[in-house]
Amino acid sequence: MNRKMTTAIAGLSLTAGLLAVAGAPAGAQAGPQTAAPKPPKGARAVVQVSPNPTTERGQEVTITGHCGGGKGLKGVLAGLDRKNPVLRNIRIVKDDAKGFVAKAKLDSKIGNGVGPVFVDCGGEAGVTLLVTHV
Repeated sequence: MNRKMTTAIAGLSLTAGLLAVAGAPAGAQAGPQTAAPKPPKGARAVVQVSPNPTTERGQEVTITGHCGGGKGLKGVLAGLDRKNPVLRNIRIVKDDAKGFVAKAKLDSKIGNGVGPVFVDCGGEAGVTLLVTHV
């Protein structure tokens, strides 16, 4: 993973963490509603995981989204600890920039919690939070 991708992942992790601490999506906060600003270049990929929350160790999940101007899905990383990843056997089913699909299995040793799932779209990155309730 190159330095730019590592920096993008760190920034996305911070954003995801702040949203999780706040307890609500940024758009659901009280106050006057304005159009959300466009994410910065390099962080425009959109990613979703289903089912979310997960309920069984070893459960298969589907990772979907689009690359927000990136070149296509290049990789998926789940969690922050490479020695103990949240997802195993990650396989890209469709790498299309306009609509990607990947499949993976929840690690058999995972516990209850929340962790990030990152996507690398060749110039654009994205992150979502995966909730595990096993």
